Amino acid sequence: MNTLGRTLLATTAIGTATLAYATGIERRHWTLREATVPVLAPGSAPLRVLHISDLHMLPGQRSKQRWVAALDELEPDLVVNTGDNLAHKQAVPAVIRALGPLLNRPGVFVFGSNDYFAPRPKNPARYLLPSAKTKRVHGIPLPWRDLRAAMIERGWLDLTHVRQAFTVAGQSVFAAGLDDPHLKRDRYQDIAGAVPSASLRLGVTHSPEPRVLDPFAADGYDLVLAGHTHGGQLRVPGYGAIVTNCDLDRSRARGVSRWGAHMWLNVSAGLGTSPYAPVRFACPPEASLLTLVPRAVDAGQSASGAERDTRFGVGGNVR
Repeated sequence: MNTLGRTLLATTAIGTATLAYATGIERRHWTLREATVPVLAPGSAPLRVLHISDLHMLPGQRSKQRWVAALDELEPDLVVNTGDNLAHKQAVPAVIRALGPLLNRPGVFVFGSNDYFAPRPKNPARYLLPSAKTKRVHGIPLPWRDLRAAMIERGWLDLTHVRQAFTVAGQSVFAAGLDDPHLKRDRYQDIAGAVPSASLRLGVTHSPEPRVLDPFAADGYDLVLAGHTHGGQLRVPGYGAIVTNCDLDRSRARGVSRWGAHMWLNVSAGLGTSPYAPVRFACPPEASLLTLVPRAVDAGQSASGAERDTRFGVGGNVR
């Protein structure tokens, strides 16, 4: 075999092995991302916030359901769900099983596009195009109203275009959320206005579009939680996310970053994928455990603890 033939054979082998890893191993490599973020009012006690996003649940994904349910062992003070829970019209019971004991804790949520519409087969190359150049393709309507009713019945707050004050672990929280900016369903004008003082001023959105992050920052929110990007889903080591599937820059595709002089942003890489693009590479599925601590008087304080990834809870495979 000549040099060209050996090169082509080696390239094919590497590509096949990479695809097998991305589809068969990494997309089931459940990971907990932890970070400490200085966003609370001075003098506040720390708060533990569990951020869950982009489950994209299918009814038979038992491993994912067990792993998410086991996150209750972390004993978070507040659970925030930033949408895209569903990937099938019969997945509501599976999502409720996954959230299980977490629904007994204080929680808030907004929905994303894949709570409203099922995914459809698409050319995988679409994920490599800027979002502005892709046409929205929706599947059948999903039973989001049933999911919403189940969450509300267990005590979670729907923050869709709502401003809400409540107490968590004895501390005041003022929160507001948006419907999915990816579908252009957001109406920031419904929640616009300076926020009152509180231990934590929290914004929640599915897609972290800069056009909604800017007004959250201008109105005085301390922290915004979002999902949607899947962390890029396919990341190049040393380069990072290839795309974010929104107008957010690649460097913020997952994890904690500053947004402006005061506000912080956490983007979850999420726990699922579209069933028609079941791959992850250098971007394992994740939930985020954020330990919120008081901010310094100096607004320029940086995050007080580096992010780290850990395996947590049960393992196993997911179909």
